[in-house]
Amino acid sequence: MSTTVWIILAGAAMTYLTRVGGHLVLSQFQRIHPRVQAGLDAVPAAVLTTLFAPALFNAGWPELAAMIVAGLVALRGGLMAMFTTGAAVLIAGRYLIG
Repeated sequence: MSTTVWIILAGAAMTYLTRVGGHLVLSQFQRIHPRVQAGLDAVPAAVLTTLFAPALFNAGWPELAAMIVAGLVALRGGLMAMFTTGAAVLIAGRYLIG
């Protein structure tokens, strides 16, 4: 197998192990402290910010257009509509603008 396949398999295994490990650790507690729960609830927003912010400052016109459209769709639509619309605008923008 190629190096790329091994890297993908190793990444998948590590992702699985971290998720299972987190579940096993948290399942040992009867109750989770409210501060821990608040921290866990903040993780998705933190991850989204770390992905979004660099792309915003280093983006070209197709990326900026996709972010604006996805943001507008997020105000009214659901999560899947936001991702689908943003991806469609990004693909179209990269195809048309280059």
